Amino acid sequence: QVQLVESGGGLVQAGGSLKVSCVLSGRTASGYDMGWFRQAPGKERELVAAINWAGSTPYYGGPAEGRFTISRNNAKSTMSMQMNSLKPEDTAVYYCAARGSQMHIGSSAPYEFWGQGTQVTVSS
Repeated sequence: QVQLVESGGGLVQAGGSLKVSCVLSGRTASGYDMGWFRQAPGKERELVAAINWAGSTPYYGGPAEGRFTISRNNAKSTMSMQMNSLKPEDTAVYYCAARGSQMHIGSSAPYEFWGQGTQVTVSS
């Protein structure tokens, strides 16, 4: 069974930077696409960024484009996302997720495994 544990959330001022990380255990990381989702109070969960099993193809949702960078290290079973130029509207719980590797990272196949989430708060 895949288990995901996030770390790195916190409080930062607008314009600042933060890095969130996720460790995958229980299975070999290279068998899974991984992604970051977020959910703000009163809003639906949304995809922020994802990366294919090999780490060669990132995919970004609208809010992340140009500001966030996703990466992974399969040897360490980790995935990270560097978030720059943060805005108050980026405030949310950020969740790490994984699914069996797909042909295309943009596939609509559901993510099967989820972490508990880490809070990111951006003050104005």
